Amino acid sequence: MAKPRTQFICQNCGTVHARWSGKCDACGEWNTIVEENPTAGIGGGPNRKLRKGRPVALVPLSGESEDAPRIISRVGELDRVTGGGIVRGSALLLGGDPGIGKSTLLMQAAAALARAGHSVIYVSGEEAVAQVRLRAQRLGAADSDVQLAAETNVEDILATLDASEKRPDLVILDSVQTLWTESVESAPGTVTQVRASAQAMIRYAKSTGAAVVLVGHVTKDGQIAGPRVVEHMVDAVLHFEGDGAHQYRILRAIKNRFGPTDEIGVFEMGQSGLRQVPNPSELFLGERSGKAPGAAVFAAMEGTRTVLVEIQALCAPTSLGTPRRAVVGWDSARLAMVIAVLEAHCGVRLGQHDVYLNVAGGYRISEPAADLAVAAALVSSLAGLALSATSVYFGEISLSGAVRPVPHAANRLKEAEKLGFGEAVLPLAGGEAETARDGLHEMETLMDLVARIAGGKQLSREADQDRQA
Repeated sequence: MAKPRTQFICQNCGTVHARWSGKCDACGEWNTIVEENPTAGIGGGPNRKLRKGRPVALVPLSGESEDAPRIISRVGELDRVTGGGIVRGSALLLGGDPGIGKSTLLMQAAAALARAGHSVIYVSGEEAVAQVRLRAQRLGAADSDVQLAAETNVEDILATLDASEKRPDLVILDSVQTLWTESVESAPGTVTQVRASAQAMIRYAKSTGAAVVLVGHVTKDGQIAGPRVVEHMVDAVLHFEGDGAHQYRILRAIKNRFGPTDEIGVFEMGQSGLRQVPNPSELFLGERSGKAPGAAVFAAMEGTRTVLVEIQALCAPTSLGTPRRAVVGWDSARLAMVIAVLEAHCGVRLGQHDVYLNVAGGYRISEPAADLAVAAALVSSLAGLALSATSVYFGEISLSGAVRPVPHAANRLKEAEKLGFGEAVLPLAGGEAETARDGLHEMETLMDLVARIAGGKQLSREADQDRQA
């Protein structure tokens, strides 16, 4: 009789090891390697005979293609991120920090779909039925016809779905880490169980046309817990993020086979659940004073949406040999590059200053178009001069000190004008056909920006000491 073959799989990254060890060589985590038997369950066993494959039909690449049928959730921000609604027969993975509002968002979406006549089944593996009902009552969703169950066994869940009177349009599983299937011999939450359970639910979605939403936990590094292969199996990966100190929540699409991945949905958490924020700029600029030095408004692009956020900078003299650089909401390497360009090409001396940079409201910026706004905030803080309260800034800075154009300049200007910003500081060719409008200040080099903010004022350590004296 053949000896059963076992493998040692890391529960953090899914790497297969030949033998057990205390530390995973791939991800560096300790005590995450667990022994599992891959020959058990479906397809297992050394004596199993493989069936002969069947040929499939081949079709030409050219031909008519129809748009994927979608389910409109009636939650506008969710529909925006998914590309216009949840596609029938697709599988979505929703991740986020504990307590960020994943279950709240899905309960509100499930209630909205049920009121629209869709069949929705909500399966909770972490909470009892009574707990889910309490949340539904708090959100005002208890009157909707959402079918509820508390189960973790995949076979029982599939049998329940098949036995339902009406085929469900949407199935929500909260969460995928609690599911387990009898086809594999592993504990719930292990890599093998998560992978097998997710595959079984995805197979159900593809065969029946029902949309399946899987909720996933997030690790301390902000990544969705479990094997990365689950993210590759599903059709869309959504990440629900936010800061506990702020009320807003942002829904991002990390992967989407049926829509864009650069759209965001903005929500505000309240006592009665999540409220959609159709104009995020008013949310992030609501408490802005506009009179303090070191604050610049940046016109950011998130997909087709323009968001105005405030970038705050503080330059404080220091006696330490190595000044501190603290960044919240932006790339620290990008800040170091902007500081280097200011010192090399503009004579702005920041070598004896601690620099603190913050994106107000806990918002996170990733596009390089924020370079010009960051530089303006730094120069404003160092000079002690407040920027115009009606100006927005956007533009990319090169290592040579030139200000490069950025895409979607017309959309940025349109949103800024709608919110009452009559001036804009942008690259030389950034406004395109809009450059003839009054209030646009084009910058060819970063030196032009420094001259506009500080004029002839010398921004150096000696000048700063003279101002303090």
